[in-house]
Amino acid sequence: MRLRYLIKKELIEMIRQKEMLFLIFVAPVLQIIVLGYVVSTDIRHVPVGIVNLAKGNKAEQIIQRIDQTPLFRVRWVTRQPVDYLSYFKKGTVKSIIIFREALDKKRNLLKYPEVQILMDGVDSNTSLIAAGYFNGIIKNFILNDMGRRGQQLPLQAKVVFRFNPELRSINFMGPGIVGFILTILTIFLTATSLVREKEQQTLDTLLMSRLSALEIYIGKALPSALIGMVDMVIGLFVVVTWFGIPFRGNPLDLALTALVYVTAILSYALLISVFSSTQQQAMFFAWFSLLMFLLLSGFFTPIENIPSFLRILVDINPLRYLMKIIREIFLKGNGIAYFWKDLLILSGISVTLVSISLLNFKRFISK
Repeated sequence: MRLRYLIKKELIEMIRQKEMLFLIFVAPVLQIIVLGYVVSTDIRHVPVGIVNLAKGNKAEQIIQRIDQTPLFRVRWVTRQPVDYLSYFKKGTVKSIIIFREALDKKRNLLKYPEVQILMDGVDSNTSLIAAGYFNGIIKNFILNDMGRRGQQLPLQAKVVFRFNPELRSINFMGPGIVGFILTILTIFLTATSLVREKEQQTLDTLLMSRLSALEIYIGKALPSALIGMVDMVIGLFVVVTWFGIPFRGNPLDLALTALVYVTAILSYALLISVFSSTQQQAMFFAWFSLLMFLLLSGFFTPIENIPSFLRILVDINPLRYLMKIIREIFLKGNGIAYFWKDLLILSGISVTLVSISLLNFKRFISK
């Protein structure tokens, strides 16, 4: 009964201001939509310049294909050599494609022109993807041209993509964005809870009540957990309906994983709140921790790319396991039988954080 009143007090404290209601329920939706477009690794409208020094019509046909695809935007086409480096330095194009006449050993003209692709390698990821698309366009043109003449290559590799056949990066990033938004809300709402009581000088009143340390601990954590879970449901609805990301798994598996994860994050946030003297300190520690969680979670880069001497930080990062599990549930439709080891490790991290946080919280209450 006493715990219920404390939870009610915390909920009222969080939502009594209209600004907080916007930050809790509207801002996450806007963040998910914006991040869904911003963090996409798909490339579109890459500015391209083309130098056509070939005499045949094959180069013209390839140029038409490049111009018709939404992946590239042809800025100019010329039949004269240009200073390629100056264009890259100015940033007007990211790629320059050069078509030349190809000659055999007897100096007889061959059927297909020689193609050279120059890339601005500042953004290595975009350069590699764009170069792959260029090669694909040229290869498909040659294969189609040979097919019309009844010819074919003696060996062709056929690649089949499972779980994400359209290779949409939002299908991979979208579930991770939901996990990231869940982390932001829970860690910031909880990290400032005890500090707010200190600054408002209401903490002594709370400590003088008949509530036990465990009841105060749960009363501070549970409201943030409820709000975080509600926002997660809203976020999942947004990524599924707005971006069309398939959800192939069991919602109960996702709910269990999210509950274990939220327990770990809330415990860590309460630990920050115990050691902070002001809300400014709590916000600083929460932001620093959030940045480290994100960079070491595999959200932007694969875990395998992280150096081995940082792997211990990756292994104790709870967000890393949420990212992996939520993506498996979304895209592969995997159940607990496939990710039980990750869920077990996440549970161990959660239990450890709860124990450390509760122990320090009891010491803080007893002072």
